Amino acid sequence: MIFVIKVTTNKEDKVVDMIAERVEKKSLNTYSILRPHGLRGFIFLESEDKETAEESVYNLPYVKGILGKTVSYEEIKNMVEPSVEKIDIKEGDVVEIIGTTLKGEKAKVLRVDKQKEEVLVSLLGAVVPLPVSIKIDNVKVIRREEEKEEK
Repeated sequence: MIFVIKVTTNKEDKVVDMIAERVEKKSLNTYSILRPHGLRGFIFLESEDKETAEESVYNLPYVKGILGKTVSYEEIKNMVEPSVEKIDIKEGDVVEIIGTTLKGEKAKVLRVDKQKEEVLVSLLGAVVPLPVSIKIDNVKVIRREEEKEEK
């Protein structure tokens, strides 16, 4: 059974360590403790039953309580498993910035860094060409380099 534990924001890692220590010391039937990246104020605890989960977190600092219902793995799957997205941006593409402070600006892609999930772009509206590094999910392709060659 997977339980949702409400904790103080920004103390999730500390709580995970304390729960792991308690589970090991008391030999409780708690199988895993999960702190999904980007989810603040909550951790997931996989345990045999509600009593074991409660004993795992009972009276620990920063723990505010266990939410009433359990969750299935399917409900939290997208937070746990890394999503492998095909990066469909190439050098030379013209993109529109859809996030950050440069929202709405158009830019040309100079380089794509798939490991960091970033693109290096040069703003088209800028007087001086200035390379800017932006996360891939903050840009969308509006024109391909190949499309111009076909015409």
